[in-house]
Parts: sequence; structure tokens; C-alpha cells
Amino acid sequence: MATGFSGILADSMGKVLFLSLLCGVLAVFGVSLVNADDPYRYYTWTVTYGTISPLGEAQQVILINGQFPGPQLDVVTNDNIVLNLVNKLDQPFLLTEMNGIKQRKNSWQDGVLGTNCPIPPNSNYTYKFQTKDQIGTFTYFPSTLLHRAAGGYGALNVYERPRIPIPFATPDGDFTLLIGDWYKTNHKNRKLSNKAAMKIMAIRWNLIIIWFDITGIFRLRKISSLPDGVLINGQTHTTFSGDQGKTYMFRISNVGLSTSLNFRIQGHTMKLVEVEGSHTIQNIYDSLDVHVGQSAAVLVTLNQPPKDYYIVASTRFTKQVLTATAVLRYTNSKAPASGPLPAPPTGQFHWSMRHVRTYRWNLTASAARPNPQGSFHYGKIIPTKTIVLANSAPLINGKKRYAVNRVSYVNPDTPLKLADYFNIPGVFSVDSIQSLPSGGPAYVAASVIPASLHDFVEVVFQNNEYAMQSWHLDGYDFWVVGYIQIMDRYTDLLGQPGYVEHEICIVGEAVSWAAALSQGLDSCPQPC
Repeated sequence: MATGFSGILADSMGKVLFLSLLCGVLAVFGVSLVNADDPYRYYTWTVTYGTISPLGEAQQVILINGQFPGPQLDVVTNDNIVLNLVNKLDQPFLLTEMNGIKQRKNSWQDGVLGTNCPIPPNSNYTYKFQTKDQIGTFTYFPSTLLHRAAGGYGALNVYERPRIPIPFATPDGDFTLLIGDWYKTNHKNRKLSNKAAMKIMAIRWNLIIIWFDITGIFRLRKISSLPDGVLINGQTHTTFSGDQGKTYMFRISNVGLSTSLNFRIQGHTMKLVEVEGSHTIQNIYDSLDVHVGQSAAVLVTLNQPPKDYYIVASTRFTKQVLTATAVLRYTNSKAPASGPLPAPPTGQFHWSMRHVRTYRWNLTASAARPNPQGSFHYGKIIPTKTIVLANSAPLINGKKRYAVNRVSYVNPDTPLKLADYFNIPGVFSVDSIQSLPSGGPAYVAASVIPASLHDFVEVVFQNNEYAMQSWHLDGYDFWVVGYIQIMDRYTDLLGQPGYVEHEICIVGEAVSWAAALSQGLDSCPQPC
């Protein structure tokens, strides 16, 4: 019996050991799969001043790792990014952490005042975020002290995972083009009246704070200086080379301060395939209006005779048209670029609005996941709440300021996220701004609008001014559901969404509005 029991015990122990080893191997294999699917990418960026001559005159700019524009981040869906940013400037520095990337359970570090603390001089901060379930063309840029006017911006391209299909043939290559207006004036010397980007309000979603920025100069455009030029990838002239007969993706982003730009390529059409992380209906265009902060990806087939062709970015809605050119060079080119530059659109605001309304979501295509990006029926959602935001440029205490619903935002000494997390009284009030426009004098406040977690909110942007306004919608998905021009009243126009947007532009002249749906998704209460 003893021998038999010992044998059974040994056999049992052997099986247990085998199972333990097997479980250990599976666990290690599982960890390796997780790491393989969601790898970590580590970066260290150092922000410094440098002297370059983008427009032919030496001027101080902001460099990242000695580069202008900053380093290009090429990552894949679900990558985990750990970015250590070292500030060597003589001013606090704050980077809008990857404009358009959803902040899931890390909304406290999206790179704007109120949710993120600026990085003091000679200090560092580590950004940690994941490109969870995202693909597309995005950018990053500084968000305070007009640093954006001095550089510090760059590209972020999120590529799909190999097993996820895309609704077009894989391009033979891609090019990133950062286009934008440029000023020779040092960012420290620009007057307050020339500031083209200002934080104006926040929506408080339980323990979430979502920022809305507005880029535009309202009627101050009349006294604000015209840009000194336009740059493509930090230069007035650069070259992109490709093989005849092949198709390339051009990722185009407007990283400028205040000016809408039109983009076109001599002798070639462009097939729009993606706008800020959403695959679109694949319309063909001769040119694209790209407003401040917007990004788009197009496919261009090199199907013309082998030579060089002009690439053009020119200003829109300005009395004087400023232009930057680059060259698309066929590798078997027989001649330099020649002939007149391709002409810009003849229409102005209304042409641009009709143009953008042709951007439609491809409801059957997948995005970062295999399921169609239109599988959730956003067009059938009944909004929980409607917020109408009307921009203006009133005089407050004798000074011209930007305002929304009569409130001009002022940043409190205590960051909003910190005050919210620790329930610090007196920092902000959810009654500081109304959710609908109203009459009365304008005033300053830390404007915060309340909403509830998981609400679907209809946000209407109403432009009463006579200039194009570009709104930056920070941190979440916003589905464009309508554009309209009205004269004296707000009219609801809820329909099928066009596409997911993180930048919405609203024309001037009379009263115009755009509507977007948004949902509060993240309730993690981490302070900065």
C-alpha cells in the first residue's frame, strides 16, 4: 500500500508540476501577447530656444530635440506612449498632448490649463497615454503664452494594426505636411490684441473637465497683423519624391495660429480618405480648405508625365493672399516644375462651408477595430442636453476681450481639475456661464458648464461675428450633425453625423452655427 500510495503521490506531484509549468508558460505567453499587441514606446523630448530663418530673417523659435517642426511620432493603434518632456525655456511650457487623441482615464493631462499644470523652467513632466482604438492624422502643439507662434508643434500619425482592414489599397508611402501661417514677431512681443488662441470655457462632466478653445480673431482681424508668410514643414520650399504610377498618402495638418489655408497639387487630384481619425466617403477634390487645427489625409496617384509639380498652400479669407510652395518630384522627372501655380477657389466663406459639408463618414468602413465605425447609430440619439455657445468680442473694463455667452474666460490660480478633485471652494462655479446666449453686459469668470457622465450633449456653436472661427474640441469625440446659416434665431438640425471632428469651423457674415454631439466617457478624478 505504501509503495502504491507513494507512486500515486509521485504521479500526482508530477501532474501538478507539469500543470504548474504549463500555466507558467501560458502566463508568460499571455504576457508576451499583451506586450506584443500593446507595446510601450518611450521618448524624451527637450524643449529649447533656437535661431533659424523660416522667412529669410533670423528669429527665435521653439525647438524640440533641436528640431523645427518637432519630432514626428509614428505609432500604431493601442500603443502606450511614455513621453518625458524637459522644459529648458525661460517660461512655463505646456504641450497640448496629441490633439485629437482621446484621453481615457487620464483626462487630467491633456495639455491645457485647468487640467494640466504648465511645466516650470528647468523641470520635466512625463505624459502617459494610449492610442486606444484610434487611427489617423493628428498633431501636437503648445497651448499657452503664444508659444505656438514660435513653433513647438509636430505631427502624430497613428497607423492601423496589420490585421485591421482599411477601405483603400495600402499606399506605396506617405508624406506628412504641416502647413501654417507664420509671423516674424517674437511670441513674447506680440500684443494681447494679436493673440489668436485663448481658452474660453470648460464643461464639467462630473469629475471630468473638457476644454473648448476658440481660434480666431473676431473683429480684431481689422487691427491684427496679417501673417508674414506661410510655411510647409517649417520651410517656404521643400520637395517630396515618388515613383510614377504609384499612390501616396498625403497627411495635411494646419498647425498655424489663425489663418485658414487652401491646399492643392498642380496637375493632380486628391482622394479624401480620412479626417482626424475617421475614414470618410472617398470624394475627389482639386483642392482642400484646411482650417486652423484641422487634419486630413488624401491619396494622390502619380499618373502624370514624369516631371516636377507644384504643391501649394495659400491663405484664405485674407485681403492679401500669401503662398508657400513645395515640389512633388517624380523620381524619373524630366523637367522642373513650371507654369502658373494652380489657382485657389474663387469662392469664399460659403464655398468653404459647402466644401466641408461634403466630408461624410464612411459608415461601412472599419477604423481601429474590425467593426464598422458607423455601427453605433449616433444619428438616432436623443440629446440629453443642448448647449448653445455664441462667440463675441466685447469691451470689458475698457479692453477688447473674447467671450462666449457673455463670459470671457480667466484661468484661476488653482487648476480646475485640482479644485474639483479636492472640492476646493471659490475656484469656479457651475453657474458662472449660461448654456444659452442671453443679453446683458459681458464679464470675466472661470466659466464651467455642468453635465452628467454618459450624457449625450448637443453643442451648438453660433458665430455672430464677421470672420471665420475655428473651435478646438479637446479630449473626446464630437460628431458633426449640422451646419446652417440663420439670421435671427436658432433652429435645431439634428441628423446623421458627418464625421468625428476635433476642430469645427464656423463662417462669419450674419449668424452661422454648427452643431456637434458629444458624450462624456471618462470619470477618472486624477488631479494634475
